[in-house]
Amino acid sequence: MAHERAYFKPYPRLVIPSLTHKTHTVNNIFVYCEIEDGKVADVSLELLTKGRSLATQLGCKLEALAIGFKLDGIEKELFPYGVDVVHIADDKRLAPFTTLPHCAIIVGVFEQEKPQIAIFGATSVGRDLGPRVSSALHSGLTADCTSLEIGSHTDNKTNTVYENLLYQIRPAFGGNIIATIINPDHRPQMATVREGVMKKEIFSTSHKGEVKKIDVAKLVKSEDFIVRIIERHIEERKIDLKGAPIIIGGGYGVGSADNFKLLFELAEVLGGEVGASRAAVDAGYVEHARQVGQTGITVRPKLYIACGISGQIQHTAGMDQSAMIISINNDPNAPINQIADYCIIGDVSEVIPRMIKFYKKNSK
Repeated sequence: MAHERAYFKPYPRLVIPSLTHKTHTVNNIFVYCEIEDGKVADVSLELLTKGRSLATQLGCKLEALAIGFKLDGIEKELFPYGVDVVHIADDKRLAPFTTLPHCAIIVGVFEQEKPQIAIFGATSVGRDLGPRVSSALHSGLTADCTSLEIGSHTDNKTNTVYENLLYQIRPAFGGNIIATIINPDHRPQMATVREGVMKKEIFSTSHKGEVKKIDVAKLVKSEDFIVRIIERHIEERKIDLKGAPIIIGGGYGVGSADNFKLLFELAEVLGGEVGASRAAVDAGYVEHARQVGQTGITVRPKLYIACGISGQIQHTAGMDQSAMIISINNDPNAPINQIADYCIIGDVSEVIPRMIKFYKKNSK
C-alpha cells in the first residue's frame, strides 16, 4: 500500500506590536475656590478633599485658587484640607464676582503653572468660568461629574498606553448609562462637580502650605472690568435638603400631588424633609427646589426613604451615598431596591399612613 505524505504549511508567525507608554509630566492639581462673604463655599471644600486624594495618588501637590476681596487669612481655612499652595488674587474690583476678570486670572495662572488637572464646582459661577477657561486653553471639560478617579487608557489604534489619566465619570444619555470620559492629549484635564457629590473631610488640622500672591494688574486688563454690580438681591434657601438628616423622597409612583401630602406628614413626624425625583417634579407633584439627582440636589442624609421611586441613575446619583436607604415600592424588581438597605414591597398610599400612625404612637 502506498503511503502518502502530508505536508503542512506552517502558520505565519503572529507579530504583536509593542505598546508605547505615554505619560504627561506630573504637574499639580488645581481647585478653583468660590468665595462668598469671606468664606470658602462648601462645594470648594468638597473638591479640595477629592483633590487631596487624587494628588496623593499621583504624587503631586494640591493647589487652590482664591479670587476676591479682603481675603486675609483665607489660607487658614484651606490648609486643613491638604492644600500645599494657595494662590490669592485680592482686589476690591474682584468682588462681587464678575466673569471676565476672574476668567483672565485663572487662564493666566494656568498658563504659568500648567496644571494637569483643574476642578470647578458645578455652580452658576463654575459653569460660567469652566467652559471659558477650557476654551481659552484649548482643553476639554466634562460637566457635572459624579466621580473622579485616576487610571490608564490603551489606544488600540496607535498601541499607546496613557498613564495617570483623570477618569471623569458622569451619567449620560438621559441617565441610562454611566460614561467615563478621558482627555489623553490636552492639559489641563478639567471637570465640574456638583455640591454634595464629594465628601468634605479635614485632611490635617496641622497641615501648612505656601501662599502665593497674584499680581492682578499683570493678568487682568482694564476693559475686563467693564461689568459692574450695582445691586444684589440674595434669596435665602427655604428648603434645606442638604442639611436634613432624614429625607422622604417621592417619585412618579406616588401618583399625585395629593398623595405627596402623606410624605410631608411623615417628614414632619420624623423631623425630616421631602425630596423628589425628576419624574415627580416634571409631573407637577412638587416644586423643582425639592428635586434630588443629577439635575437637582445631591444629598447624604442619615436616612433616605424612597417612596415610589424606580431608581434610575439620574436620581440615584444624587442620593446613593445616604447612610441608610429604605425603598417603598410595589415593584419588587425596581432598580432602587438594588441599592436599598431595606425594601418594603407595597403601595405607598397604604404603607406611609401605617408608618405615620406607628411613629406618632411611639414618639409620645
